[in-house]
Amino acid sequence: MTRPTLLLVPGLLCDAAVWAEQRKALAADADIVVADHGTLDSLPAMAARILETAPARFAIAGHSMGGRVAFEVMRQAPERISGLALLDTACRPLARGAEGEQERHGRLALLATARREGMRVMARTWVQGMVHPARLGDAALVDAILDMFERKTPDVFAAQIHALLSRPDACGLLEDIRCPTLVLCGAQDSWSLPQGHRDMAAAIRGSTLAIVEDSGHMAPMERPAQVSAALAAWLARL
Repeated sequence: MTRPTLLLVPGLLCDAAVWAEQRKALAADADIVVADHGTLDSLPAMAARILETAPARFAIAGHSMGGRVAFEVMRQAPERISGLALLDTACRPLARGAEGEQERHGRLALLATARREGMRVMARTWVQGMVHPARLGDAALVDAILDMFERKTPDVFAAQIHALLSRPDACGLLEDIRCPTLVLCGAQDSWSLPQGHRDMAAAIRGSTLAIVEDSGHMAPMERPAQVSAALAAWLARL
């Protein structure tokens, strides 16, 4: 039997390190490729780049902003997708009014800090809400996240913020998804809330919902064994 290709899509300021443990755990199950967004500043453009180099048919798993990119891949070429996994993400566009302006202001404030004081200083503030509170004292985990963010430049950060602030509404895609789909979220994710994942799973026919306990937004790094197990079970359905 031909091994599936699994394309892993990192989120905002993330790289292959966010998927390090999953790549090890799933190496026997699939040929694994990790996407790189480069300096692209729109989600549809990121999706188009993936489709330019991906095989004719593949499974895709996206974390955070990567989940939104996966939605755009699905929008552009649904016939090429054998399976979809959405981790710690959402489908809604930027909210209108005060809520949207608050998000815009918060993201641009982080960018200003990154330009003024450096990526690591910005990341030390940002990471506080990204992992489970009990893990903030885990130096190995936090340093790995800070190191990953520091590998990106403020210009890349600006491009990806632009992509997120101009994100398309992907919620209309949910009811048309027909491939095996995993929807996964850290139980204490304060960025992409568990209820949003329950709603997405309810809208996607035949999907599997996994809520990972004792995890925040960075579930693949915070609880790698549980995330890898959920992805392995999903791959087995393809």
